[in-house]
Amino acid sequence: MDALGSIVAIVAAAAGAAAGYFAGRKRRGGRSDDDATPLRRLEEYDFYPFVVTPEGHVEFSPDRFGRAVEHLISERNPRAAREMIVIGEQNLVRDTFSTEALHRYKALYDAYDGDAVVSGNDAYLENYRRIVSHIGRSFPNTGIEILMHNLVNPSRSLVAIENAAVTGRSVGSGATNLVLDLKTRRQRGEDKINYELNIGSRRFKCTTIPIFRPDYGLVGAICINIDVRFLREHVMASEDRLLAFFDNFLRTDFRLDENILSRDEYVNALNGKRHFLDEAIRAGAGGPAERRLAAILFSDIVGFTAMMGENEAATLRIVEADERLHRVALAAHRGRLLKRLGDGMLAGFDSASDAVGAARAIMRAVKEDGRFQVRVGIHLGEVTEAAGDVHGDGVNIASRIQGEMGPGQIGVSEVVYDNVKNKEGITARRMGPRTLKNVADPVVLYAIDV
Repeated sequence: MDALGSIVAIVAAAAGAAAGYFAGRKRRGGRSDDDATPLRRLEEYDFYPFVVTPEGHVEFSPDRFGRAVEHLISERNPRAAREMIVIGEQNLVRDTFSTEALHRYKALYDAYDGDAVVSGNDAYLENYRRIVSHIGRSFPNTGIEILMHNLVNPSRSLVAIENAAVTGRSVGSGATNLVLDLKTRRQRGEDKINYELNIGSRRFKCTTIPIFRPDYGLVGAICINIDVRFLREHVMASEDRLLAFFDNFLRTDFRLDENILSRDEYVNALNGKRHFLDEAIRAGAGGPAERRLAAILFSDIVGFTAMMGENEAATLRIVEADERLHRVALAAHRGRLLKRLGDGMLAGFDSASDAVGAARAIMRAVKEDGRFQVRVGIHLGEVTEAAGDVHGDGVNIASRIQGEMGPGQIGVSEVVYDNVKNKEGITARRMGPRTLKNVADPVVLYAIDV
């Protein structure tokens, strides 16, 4: 899902560029067309037509809107009036106001050439629409939908959509309560936010980016929706489907020979660095493998194969939860995830104490989750990191120790126990020597109390 972050960044950057281009087209610095007198923004008046409830929600105020209409008819202010027209169209006053109130709004609309405001907004959003269409076409059949709303026309706001099969919507659909929702979020300092949306059996990850136009306020929004169940239950359930997903995600039209890297990254690439997280370059491409002493933690989910047979979708969610709680524990105890092996996790630490502390945190988190159990093995030994992989006696023995443990148990070798036995709060039970597969000499094991 890192690619999604890139999509959002592209859209946000393009939005900023387009906003900058249009910022000064109608007049100079927020001044009137006729003289140099600064014009007040609509929000500077006490009749700004939105109020914040005690619960922190933003609501449209018809009473304030009516007061604003009367003021701007009698005292000309094109800057504030244009935003009023945008707000009026957004909040469907033509469908909800009484005859007299609607008559006054139409007078304001005509006095400030409301048709030009609406058509001008369509033109302003055109470049955003093109960006949405082109980005969406870059990722076909991936369960990633991208769309744009023109919020000056909320009843038919959806003006661009790609990969629409994800939600089944089409151009011309409405925006429901999106305007007030986005205004509420901005009130809370949440201009852009990722959120989960569940509708019946459907589940989505959504990102919404509001489009604010200078002097007009909120005029549009770009939304990215990811079909979570499609990815987890369909794509991830089959290696063939997973490969097909990435083929679509990485599809290109042609090959370009051009350097887009920084100078340092270009040198690293020539020396063998393969991707932005590739650490092999630090030891020098083609150089000797890095060997070091480390505390190795190996864990796996108990009964994983049987769980997959009973409920594959639920088990995949458990694997996700397991990795998440491992990452939290590793971060808190200065650990590093070295490799994910199906339902297993391999992590490294500079000290045995940190490894044991992380293992105990993992066990507590798993117990709190309640859906599954894990077992953990820890050994202090030499490991070798090379070509993006990690191996050695430390890895092998930690794995074998894990296999000797029961559900919910943390097993450590004697060398690990000797390093932690005097630490406050750590107690253990001696299990005695065990003969481990592919290990020449018996290894004395201890079970650490959680």
